Amino acid sequence: MENPFKPTAGATPPDIIGRQGLLDEFAYGLRIRSGAPGLLTIFTGARGVGKTVMLGAAENTARTQGWAVISETATHGFLGRIGNAMGEFADELGDGPSGRKITGVTVAGFGVTTHLPPEKQVEWRETGARLLRLLDSRGTGLVITVDEIHAADRQEIAQLAADVQHFIREGLPIGLVFAGLPAAVSDLLNEGVATFLRRADRIDLHGASIEEVQRSYEQTFAAGGFPLEPALAAAAAEATGGYPFLIQLVGYFLWQEAEEASELTAAHVEHAVAAAHRRNERVVIEAALSSASHRDLDFLRAMAEDDDASSVGDIGARIVAKPNTIGNYRSRLIDAGLIEPAGYGIVRFAIPGLREHLRENR
Repeated sequence: MENPFKPTAGATPPDIIGRQGLLDEFAYGLRIRSGAPGLLTIFTGARGVGKTVMLGAAENTARTQGWAVISETATHGFLGRIGNAMGEFADELGDGPSGRKITGVTVAGFGVTTHLPPEKQVEWRETGARLLRLLDSRGTGLVITVDEIHAADRQEIAQLAADVQHFIREGLPIGLVFAGLPAAVSDLLNEGVATFLRRADRIDLHGASIEEVQRSYEQTFAAGGFPLEPALAAAAAEATGGYPFLIQLVGYFLWQEAEEASELTAAHVEHAVAAAHRRNERVVIEAALSSASHRDLDFLRAMAEDDDASSVGDIGARIVAKPNTIGNYRSRLIDAGLIEPAGYGIVRFAIPGLREHLRENR
């Protein structure tokens, strides 16, 4: 059995821990096909918590029920690329037999890399409506997933939301699933850019319980022929903090240890955990900190002096900054997904290991 752990952004892990039931409303909506609340879903959570994995799970659920799926990331021009994909689907279905269902499509040569002009917006909606009517006649529909909407151009998001709302009013089978950082998603919904999306089923993703992680490790390693004693599985699980990306990293490196050892020991777990945390620092923490200013880092280092959540007032006193300035730093760091609110005037780190990294790299 090859190493089943997938510590790569968006890769499907061997066991999606602690996510049971999160897609029930979405799956039910696929059966109803038009107007079901679950067909409008937004996944939010910190970096590495598994938002992209959940998008993939939603896509797989839709495909198993015969729905067409368009998967996009909210980089510049994503709305035009969705339009091109819809056109490809519509052309394929239009030439096929009435009972045909789409299983996949390759879209190349995306011609649109700027905002859609008015005439293109009309064409986009007409193409979507044509596709949805074809799918409706076959008893299925279309699901569009968009990742990283915190980086999206507001005009494109607003246009997408307006068109999807129009399709829903016409009773056409359309689903829209987003993923993004919590604070940025809140800002998007509160700005009025896409008021319609406030009705979406918002699912805030958090870490799994340590007990669930331990159980998953024991079962996965046993299936691979590498028995993992409960105490060792518990130690490995505890080191992840229930954080999905670390769950994959620790499992990945521990599997490597198991391939070389006749029997796993505490030393093997320690080696795997150390390697996982080093990789998490490089891939997640350092990347997240790369856009932070010197004053942002001062704010974060002041937070790192606390062993738990931090008072914004205490942070201001430590770095000698006025309340309005501290408020700006706080907002910017929340938008960046580095910290998160933990109560009135209280913040905490949003990424596991960030506190320790800051303490070690003063």
